Amino acid sequence: MVSKELIDLAYLIAAMLFIMALKGLSHPRHAVRGNFCGATGMLVATIAVMLEGKLDFTWIIVGMVIGTAAGVWYAVQTKMTSMPQLVALLNGYGGGSSLLVAGVELTMHAQNSMGLIATAASGLIGAVTFSGSFVAYAKLEEMKIARDLRLPGQQALNGLLVALCLVSSVCLFYRPEWIALYWLIVLLGLVLGFFLVIGIGGADMPVVISLLNSYSGMAAAATGFVLQNNVLIIGGALVGASGIILTRIMCVAMNRSLTNVLFGAGGGGGAAMSKQEVDAVYATVKSTSAEEVAMLLEVASRVVIIPGYGMAVSQAQHAVSDLTEALMSKQITVEFGIHPVAGRMPGHMNVLLAEADIPYELLKEMDDINATMEQCDVAIVLGANDVVNPVARESSNSPIAGMPIINVDKARTVIIIKRSLSPGFAGIPNPLFAAENALMLYGDGRHAVVEILNALQGK
Repeated sequence: MVSKELIDLAYLIAAMLFIMALKGLSHPRHAVRGNFCGATGMLVATIAVMLEGKLDFTWIIVGMVIGTAAGVWYAVQTKMTSMPQLVALLNGYGGGSSLLVAGVELTMHAQNSMGLIATAASGLIGAVTFSGSFVAYAKLEEMKIARDLRLPGQQALNGLLVALCLVSSVCLFYRPEWIALYWLIVLLGLVLGFFLVIGIGGADMPVVISLLNSYSGMAAAATGFVLQNNVLIIGGALVGASGIILTRIMCVAMNRSLTNVLFGAGGGGGAAMSKQEVDAVYATVKSTSAEEVAMLLEVASRVVIIPGYGMAVSQAQHAVSDLTEALMSKQITVEFGIHPVAGRMPGHMNVLLAEADIPYELLKEMDDINATMEQCDVAIVLGANDVVNPVARESSNSPIAGMPIINVDKARTVIIIKRSLSPGFAGIPNPLFAAENALMLYGDGRHAVVEILNALQGK
């Protein structure tokens, strides 16, 4: 039998490691160390719980083996382009596990007042997280079944569902023996989570992912109160708090209202433009070649590269690293303009560029790079679309209206590397492609960058 003091010490160590993990994850340079601290903290907490609970390890070990195998398979087969989808699924699994644990605890043990409140909260938040995360996953996978769905009176319906959840929670508080009330809360929460996310447009998915991450932490913290487990309360609170802070940062970066996102009123996909309207936007598009781009780079003093989701799709980060080294060897200043929501989740581009060993000091935040964009000789947009779309500044009816963008159109020359003129995740055309100072280099991102590098080196 392990003493309570030793268990409490293990919980304290785990909590400290969780805090160190968040600190490490605040910068790409420390991210690996942060992940290691978080994983170690979870291992310490898991061992402490198993030693404290006098449990039969048979089914626990079976579950751990199955979970480990599934986790390794997910990690190995998931491409960097699909990492946001994996995060969405993990958020959903976290919410689902919280509601199941709280439900089992309610069934097996009598709960005090605090425990009943926490149980209802765990069921509601966990259910919203579970269904909302799977809808977000379907949206990120661009499944047709997850297209924006807005019912008449959608906000009123969401409000009614919340009210029903609260009434059911009050009834459960006074009648804890009515276990069916808990599962009614879960069912209502699942429906609420679906409607909260299904009406939000694709351009706002990074914000939704951050918010669902926060929800999964809050559900875990509530379950910690149900189980009276301190480390679960602390870990869940840390995830919930950091998630909501990140969501707030993302809302500012996209000029979105946190209140609207919380209640499922984020930007929609916008009305589709006709082919004639799209053709009119792209009437003056000019194409270029890798050789012409290399000639422009040869005489440039400062080059800014703006990476986007297309860089992730083509796995072009290593080719970009080689091009950066070649330009810097010619005494050309190279910088990277990183939009907070480039890609499909926060930090997506930072991770890719760090993977290719591109120096962190070359990565500039949006505000910093915008302040000097007019002094940029050549800006290379690599697979980015919505985050450089000037419509965000110029139109109040666009689904990305008001979203801060990287003002790449103010550079002297803009090179857009893209397979085609297809729209970004927001589903709208980009007039930057047809700007007077813009040239389109069509093709796969990695191949295009390699061709530019070869032309620059005279190969």
